[in-house]
Amino acid sequence: MRIAATADLHFSPQSYDRIREPMGHVRDEADLLILAGDLTNYGKPEEMESLLNALVRLRIPIVAVLGNHDYESGHEAQLIQMMTTEGIKVLDGSAYERDDVGFAGCKGFPGGFGRGMLTAFGEKEIKNFVQASVDETLKLERALAQLRAEKRVVVLHYSPIAETVLGEPEQIFPYLGSSRFGEVADRHGVNLIVHGHAHHGQTEGRTTAGVPVYNVAMSLLMSRNGGQPYRIFEV
Repeated sequence: MRIAATADLHFSPQSYDRIREPMGHVRDEADLLILAGDLTNYGKPEEMESLLNALVRLRIPIVAVLGNHDYESGHEAQLIQMMTTEGIKVLDGSAYERDDVGFAGCKGFPGGFGRGMLTAFGEKEIKNFVQASVDETLKLERALAQLRAEKRVVVLHYSPIAETVLGEPEQIFPYLGSSRFGEVADRHGVNLIVHGHAHHGQTEGRTTAGVPVYNVAMSLLMSRNGGQPYRIFEV
């Protein structure tokens, strides 16, 4: 399967105009399109409505997760419903299989990487924060457990490794993702992980077990991928 992946559209009709032509060719290059979160700027239904008008014209199967921006206005459930109505497979601790390839995903959450990963110790506010990260990790675990396909792709918004956020200010690394998600992927032997969120990070990395991880934030791709707003993978 040829998969196109991108993230961080932060959609507005004006911003989409500059990528409208290359996005119009995605159907010729790929069998499926992944959108790895931050589809909107403020998570407003009217933003999603405009985005969906553009996406349906692509005439390609789409798998997506939401990002932190899509949660900003508290309408995330409505956004998911709008997308689902248009036939988009939205992963939120859920799985989807197509042509012997399985997709599992969720938004993800901050928390830090490796020895710097935050633990549930101290104030209740810290414990609540860590629990939110654990809860999101369990979503991914459940989604992967549902898959029967041999080939498996994980879709996140937040990064599962530190390597693909290098280039962002070091002070904000803990807010760009968490190693917890990489550990889950390693246990389930996935083939590929894509994420966004780190607009100034690196395009590629690997989990501890060697699973390839790709940062497909659109601004990053356009600066390092010959101006192409998506990246193609074969699975």
